[in-house]
Amino acid sequence: MRKLQNKKHQRKQPEGLGNNMKGVKHYKKDGTVHKGGSHKMPNGQLHSGKTHSKSSVKLFHYGDLNKKAQAKARKSWKKK
Repeated sequence: MRKLQNKKHQRKQPEGLGNNMKGVKHYKKDGTVHKGGSHKMPNGQLHSGKTHSKSSVKLFHYGDLNKKAQAKARKSWKKK
């Protein structure tokens, strides 16, 4: 496969996998899976809820959780 030089012809990222990483699970600080809407704050942090409110909490990727929270998150992977 030849390398494409022109940006115009480069493959685009699949829809839904942009900056918000919608194809990746997000977790609350304790390791609970977040299944609702989310929004990005001006500083780049991801929070729960479609828009910011008093009940919004910071969301994390699996690798950013502490060991105890990662263990709780792994338990949710087995449920399907």
